[in-house]
Amino acid sequence: MKRILYLYIIREISSLFLLGIVIFTLVLLMGRLLTLTDLVVSHGVPLADVSRMILYLVPSFLVVTIPMAFLLAVLLAFGRLSADNEIIVLKASGLSLVQVMPPVVICALVAALLALGASTVGVPWGNSAFKELSFQVLKRNITATIREKTFWDDIPGVVMYTDQYEEQSHTLRGVVVHDGRNADQPMTIFASVGVVTSAAGSQSLLLSLKDGSIHMAGTGGLYRLIHFGEYNMTVGNKGGGTGISRNGSDMWLYELQSQLKDPGTSANDRLKMMTELQSRFTFPFASLVFAILAVPLGIQNRRSGKSGGFTVSIAIILTYYVLMSVMRTLAEKGAIPPAVVLWIPNLIFFCLGCFFLRMASLEKRIPLFPLRRFLDYFRRAV
Repeated sequence: MKRILYLYIIREISSLFLLGIVIFTLVLLMGRLLTLTDLVVSHGVPLADVSRMILYLVPSFLVVTIPMAFLLAVLLAFGRLSADNEIIVLKASGLSLVQVMPPVVICALVAALLALGASTVGVPWGNSAFKELSFQVLKRNITATIREKTFWDDIPGVVMYTDQYEEQSHTLRGVVVHDGRNADQPMTIFASVGVVTSAAGSQSLLLSLKDGSIHMAGTGGLYRLIHFGEYNMTVGNKGGGTGISRNGSDMWLYELQSQLKDPGTSANDRLKMMTELQSRFTFPFASLVFAILAVPLGIQNRRSGKSGGFTVSIAIILTYYVLMSVMRTLAEKGAIPPAVVLWIPNLIFFCLGCFFLRMASLEKRIPLFPLRRFLDYFRRAV
């Protein structure tokens, strides 16, 4: 009997889980799709390149959408079981709520492994490939992206402004460039004439400027002013590199660990690397936490149906990720060690889930549900 029951619950959760992944991923992609569509319409970027960009973005979204989809799936599945009185039948058959948990935990492990794979393998692969492809598209369409009297930041780490642009000669006039790639020594460059071309023999861009000045701010209130007749500014690596800068989210686990072991890594960068390394594991682990939290909430939410389950899931997700964002900020500032602070949201929700599961096993009302009136008001307002 248990085998049939477990397969039944797994099937209920799996179908809703897959549907939730598709819906949540599409919702998060909508913001990027507008920008990517503009590349096709305005700049003539091939649709194949844009499709590859979307593919490279998906892993970073899956890290977030997999726990979200799993939480929603369990809430809806057990909400339906409770609404159809199947939970009562199970209890009448001698099965406790804890005995129903194994198939949920199995599904949670699968979801956690999928999210872990997306976090540790998919994210660094996708982010690096996305930046490299974006840079290649920029090189091929650099003249099409230049806009007069508009600040544009298509070149990574660089913001440019040009008063006039002569399309036939590819000449910029009245150029202002802010180079913020070095946070300790940002530069602002003014030039009367400039030309953007591809650097020969590399994957970098070459910005040739004439008749201008460089304003450079340093630490301790230092300030330097340099006048030049001609200045060549290379955007990207001068060698045969990718021509793009990489941050912690683009690195593989072994790269993050090597950066942490490197004595030349600054204290600020070290905190960011440690925070990124811990985040690769804390977000996937949320699926296991949500498994314990969602079952009792789904059972108690029998009257509201699917709309109630969706509202509760959104409320939990927002609370979790706001709390995780706060913890991440504390970790990056060094207030609390990243290995401790980033696990606090999971620990809080795990303890809360165990408490709710205990209350539901004793057939007591969960204290969260006096807020039903607020949730009903929220649904009516939406």
